Amino acid sequence: MEVYCTRPHCQRPQNYFSDLDDSTTLKTVTQKYCTSCGMPLILRNRYLPIKLLGKGGFGAAFLAIDRDTPKMRQCVVKQFQPIGNLTTEALAKARVLFIQEAGVLEELGHEHQQIPDLFAFFPITVPSLQPGQQDEFFYLVQEFIDGQTLETELLQEGKFSEIGVTQILTEILPVLQFIHDKGIIHRDIKPSNIMRRRDGKLFLLDFGAVKQITNTPGISTGSTGIYSLGFAPPEQMSGGQVFPSTDLYALAVTLITLLTGEEAATLFDTYTNEWKWQHKAKVSQRLADILDKMLLPAASQRFQSAVEVLEVLSPPPPTKLQPATPPPPQPIQSPAPVPQPPAQTPVPVKPAFSTWEILAGAAFSGFEGTLIAIALFSVVKNPIVTLAVAIVILTGLIFAQTRRWLERFDFLILPGISLAILFFVPFLRSGLLLQQVVILAFASALVAVAAASLFRLIYKLIYLFF
Repeated sequence: MEVYCTRPHCQRPQNYFSDLDDSTTLKTVTQKYCTSCGMPLILRNRYLPIKLLGKGGFGAAFLAIDRDTPKMRQCVVKQFQPIGNLTTEALAKARVLFIQEAGVLEELGHEHQQIPDLFAFFPITVPSLQPGQQDEFFYLVQEFIDGQTLETELLQEGKFSEIGVTQILTEILPVLQFIHDKGIIHRDIKPSNIMRRRDGKLFLLDFGAVKQITNTPGISTGSTGIYSLGFAPPEQMSGGQVFPSTDLYALAVTLITLLTGEEAATLFDTYTNEWKWQHKAKVSQRLADILDKMLLPAASQRFQSAVEVLEVLSPPPPTKLQPATPPPPQPIQSPAPVPQPPAQTPVPVKPAFSTWEILAGAAFSGFEGTLIAIALFSVVKNPIVTLAVAIVILTGLIFAQTRRWLERFDFLILPGISLAILFFVPFLRSGLLLQQVVILAFASALVAVAAASLFRLIYKLIYLFF
C-alpha cells in the first residue's frame, strides 16, 4: 500500500509498504514513518493518507482511509498548511479560520445532507526537521464525496445549458438558506467548491472562509480578506461587512462562468463597472434578469435571501377567477371532492458522461461489435444477414450504455467472455487465427474512438457557433 506523507515540502512523500496490503497487518500495525523525512504516516493512529487531492492557500487535502471502520471507509484529511510568508497576525487569523471550519462542519454537516460531515479534528506535534524544534500541524477529517467539482465538469464537458444552471440554483439555494439561517456566510462560493456526486446530488464544500454573522456590540462583522478574486462582491473586496447577498453574488458569478465557459475576470467590464456576459450565453431573459440582480454592485440592491431567489425562479401559481356577485344561497350539501393536481416529483438528474466514458464506450462497441460480427458470419455464412443482425446487437449495446446498464468493468468483462468463447470454439472464428481476430477487434476499437472524437468535436463546434 502507498501511504502519503503530510509534512509540507517533503522531498519524497510517497511511501510504499508491502505489509500493509494485508488487511490484518493494516489494522494492527502501530505506526509507519516516512522514509524521507521521518514524519508519522498513520495520523492519530487511525487515518492513512493515500493520495494528495490538492493544495490551497491555507491547507492541503488528502484522500485517506479510516482503518478503524469495518470497510476501511474513505475520507478526506485536510491539513493546515499556510502558503507564503505570512505575518504573525495573518498566520494566527488563518489558524482561527481553519479551526472555525471544523466547528462549522461539526455544526452543519450532521444537519444537512448536502454538506460533508466532520469525523474528527486534532493537532499533531512532531519533531521538526530543524534540530531541537517541534512542528505542530492541525488536521480535520471529513466525509469523502465521490464525484467531480463543477470546475472539472466545465473543463471536460464545456459550457452548461440553462437547464443545468437552473438545476444548480434550485439545489444550492436551499443549502445557502440553511447556513444563512444559522448565522453563517460561506464567502468563497465558486465552481471548485461545488461538487456533484456520482448520483447527481450537489454538495457545498470548503467552509474554510466562513464567518459567523453577529450583532454583538464591539465585534466587527467585516471581511477578513479570505476570498477568491473575481467571485467576491465589492463589499468583501474592500474588507467591509458581509451579508447573505454576498454569497448570492458569488453564486451568480459562478453560474455565468459555467454558462459562458470563460473566466470571471473576462466577463467584468472595469470601465463601466458592469458584468457583460449575456451575449456569450444562450439563456432566457427571465434567468438573465435574475442573475443580473444577484450581480448588482450594492448589497442592498440584490436579493436579500436565497428564498427570494427561489420564489422568483419558481413559476407563480395560477390565479383563480372570482365571481362578480355572490351566487344565491344553496341547500347545505356535503362538498364534492375537489380533484387535486398530481404531485410533481423532481426528475432525477443523471450525471453527464465524461469524455473518458464516451471514448471507452466507443472502444468497447467497436471491439465487441467486431467479435460478434465474426462469430455471426461463421454461423450464417451470409454477409447481409450478418451485418443486419450485428447492427441490431450493436445498437442494443449502445442503448445499454446510454442507460448506464453497461459501464466500467462491463467494458472488460463482456469482451473477455467473447474472446474466451472464440478461443475455445475455433469454428466461430470464420477460419481466422485468434491473433487475427484480436487485431481486427482492436483496429475496430481505434476506428470507433476516432469517430467518436470527431463527432464530439463537430458537436462542440456547432454548439459554439450556433
